[in-house]
Amino acid sequence: MRKFLLVAALASTTAGCGILYKQPIYQGNLIEQSAVEQLQVGQSKQQVQALLGSPSIADPFHADRWDYTASERTNRRGSTEIKNFTLYFDGNSLARWEGDYFPENDLQLSKDVRKLGPNLAKEKKPGGRR
Repeated sequence: MRKFLLVAALASTTAGCGILYKQPIYQGNLIEQSAVEQLQVGQSKQQVQALLGSPSIADPFHADRWDYTASERTNRRGSTEIKNFTLYFDGNSLARWEGDYFPENDLQLSKDVRKLGPNLAKEKKPGGRR
């Protein structure tokens, strides 16, 4: 009985603190590699936004620069990897791009999010009922 209580106490204290497993956390714009492959010099801002979505950072002082930033935290120590993908425009047309993104994670993350879909809270119907 004593060993059982010791194991139960040890399991309950370590289960909640992330020693056994730490769920990966992704934030920001996860850009698809197929979208980056479709970028071409001379595309309009509207075409680029249709491919990549809205930029993470809208800088009023640099309207001809769009920044897409994403971060990933996966290990137990909480260290974070940050990647920046930057687009430069000349007026309304794309001039060049540089930087890095997480091309390998977008497909797996989209599959994982679909698994969570039915478990997410549903909107309330009129009248207060679900």
